[in-house]
Amino acid sequence: MTEITPQIVADHGLSTEEYERVLHALGREPNLVELGIFSVMWSEHCSYKSSRIHLKKLPTEGPQVICGPGENAGVIDIGDGQAAIFKMESHNHPSYIEPYQGAATGVGGILRDVFTMGARPVANMNALRFGSPTHPKMRHLIAGVVHGIGGYGNCVGVPTVGGEVNFHPAYDGNILVNAMTVGVADQDKIFYSAASGIGNPIVYVGSKTGRDGIHGATMASADFGEDADAKRPTVQVGDPFTEKLLIEACLELMATDVIVAIQDMGAAGLTSSSVEMASKGGVGIELVMDDVPQRETGMTPYEMMLSESQERMLMVLKPGREAEAETIFRKWELDFAVIGRVTDTGRMVLTFKGETVCDIPLGPLADEAPLYDRPHVPTPKPAPLANVPESKDIAADLLTLMGSPDVASRRWIWEQYDHMVGADTVQAPGGDSAVVRVHGTDKALAITTDCTPRYCFADPVEGGKQAVAEAWRNLTAVGATPLAITNCLNFANPQRPEIMGQIVGCLDGMAQACRALDFPIVSGNVSLYNESKATGGGSAILPTPAIGGVGLLKDWTKNATIAFKGTGDIILTVGKRGGHLGQSLYLRECHGREEGPPPPVDLDAERKTGDLIRTAIRDGQLSAVHDVSDGGIAVTLAEMALAGNIGAMIDRKQPFDCARAFFAEDQGVYVVTVHDHALLDFLGAAHAAGVEAEPLGRTGGKRLIFERPDRDDVATIEALRSAHEGFFPKLMGTDSALA
Repeated sequence: MTEITPQIVADHGLSTEEYERVLHALGREPNLVELGIFSVMWSEHCSYKSSRIHLKKLPTEGPQVICGPGENAGVIDIGDGQAAIFKMESHNHPSYIEPYQGAATGVGGILRDVFTMGARPVANMNALRFGSPTHPKMRHLIAGVVHGIGGYGNCVGVPTVGGEVNFHPAYDGNILVNAMTVGVADQDKIFYSAASGIGNPIVYVGSKTGRDGIHGATMASADFGEDADAKRPTVQVGDPFTEKLLIEACLELMATDVIVAIQDMGAAGLTSSSVEMASKGGVGIELVMDDVPQRETGMTPYEMMLSESQERMLMVLKPGREAEAETIFRKWELDFAVIGRVTDTGRMVLTFKGETVCDIPLGPLADEAPLYDRPHVPTPKPAPLANVPESKDIAADLLTLMGSPDVASRRWIWEQYDHMVGADTVQAPGGDSAVVRVHGTDKALAITTDCTPRYCFADPVEGGKQAVAEAWRNLTAVGATPLAITNCLNFANPQRPEIMGQIVGCLDGMAQACRALDFPIVSGNVSLYNESKATGGGSAILPTPAIGGVGLLKDWTKNATIAFKGTGDIILTVGKRGGHLGQSLYLRECHGREEGPPPPVDLDAERKTGDLIRTAIRDGQLSAVHDVSDGGIAVTLAEMALAGNIGAMIDRKQPFDCARAFFAEDQGVYVVTVHDHALLDFLGAAHAAGVEAEPLGRTGGKRLIFERPDRDDVATIEALRSAHEGFFPKLMGTDSALA
């Protein structure tokens, strides 16, 4: 038997105080199996011990919410007895260590969270953050992550319909890979994870257990040192073909009445799934480790409990129905084994070769896990922006922005994803939101992922508000009613008061926006310790509370797109413009400055403007809609022009100087095109709603022409497309893709 030394305790990520809590909970010293179980269940990744106290401030309820946080995924009502089930999760550390498998298993894990609850997955999204494009490791990381997402999602047959990608040196040593899945289920066929029924069989299904991913949850709860590559064995290995079989087998079994409870084996594998099922049900659990399907010889209970091998599920079945379930899983060529039973002890008991190797009360593992109110220091407000540079050539600055890492076309990425499988994709990547029809109906789900980390770094409260508001705005821009969000809260070391201040500030801002916009949070994930001490790596990432939003279109044919539709359409800006250049991409990319406060978010104005836009889309008044974000109105116009292959003449009568008129990243502003016959009706509705709507120009030609008092600044569609499409092929060494 392994002696539990202070070094072994430290290697398991437990502090001295936490180990004292283990001793108190057990009334004795733990053995190695028990120590490992406490280690993963009390890891930041599983317990949220630094964030739980602050997550409680987030609104999680609403008339559309069927199930909020606490289950595998969130569930919302989309009418007609149907529900959308969705969640976003991180796979950051694994993707830095081994980008292909890290990203691939991130996709696999989030798919299981959704189909575990009875939903057929209909769409995948992602939110990616990479370091400086010039960093020597970044090309390798980008290629691996993108290939991993595509390799898994394409094979499993779920379309990857959109996402977002940012670059910043703060991610040099710790990239972020956040994966989101949305599924659809009947409301009377939703499955939950709370175990019940004393004596009911506990069943293991899916793939066999191996030694991959051991201590993955613990690794994901610590920052990187010099030994990042040595942690490669903690990264799981995925098999999308097995996942596809698992989806079909689970959905087939769910069509019966056999399942009492079901949970996927995600972070911490068999440990977390069994502990969560038992603790949620207020019962005990007894597992016979000899019966766990194993793909390697000589595995110990420690290895079996902590393995994060992929494509595995744990179920509680009705007694006497095991053979019925086994027949289904054997038909799909998957492992099936009864490995234990539900008990009334409130304890986790594991036996191996006839001996008890673990006996732990469940309370301390789950509900009574450590909870910390970490010291936090609010982020100081940034100084006002001084000496704002004027744009000497709008077109030249626009071309710079269109080819910059954060604005350039992501075509190189999304062309590697199958975004049309299933034949229900209405809007593919490239717009404000993806739109996916609910199969066999007139409805569609709109889906977006959003966050602007540079805003969150400058002012966490405003940045948190903006992340939620932008998701709401992007759903609105395609005509969808925003319903709810999931999130993936990516931050650095919470034991640093300034980092904890970022967490608290972002959550405060998110909560304000969710309440003001009736946009509750129904699921999510927290990923902390995203920083690196490795040579060449940055220290802490930018605060990145990624938001995944879902909205509903009752008629999918009435969705709006960003593309200019024809010549002569009137271009309007809708929403209050403030000429705000603080933290703008114009300031950073054209002048090398990351300064000033981020643009403020007026949530009341956001709501009024968005409601107006949605109504106008449904009434057929608007022919194109695009919200203003990175790069300001100039970039918005360029993206609309490129999507429609139509240029525009932009009026010189602007309310600000050129830089503030065209590159400000004012929030709550949209650029729309209106047919002549609808103009008066739309302007009347805007006036009645108290929303500013101002003429900007007209569509036409093959150039964007910015009129100025002394001259015109002109960018051709061809030049804009070359700048926009060139960044990724050049970075990844595939310039021939432009041919």
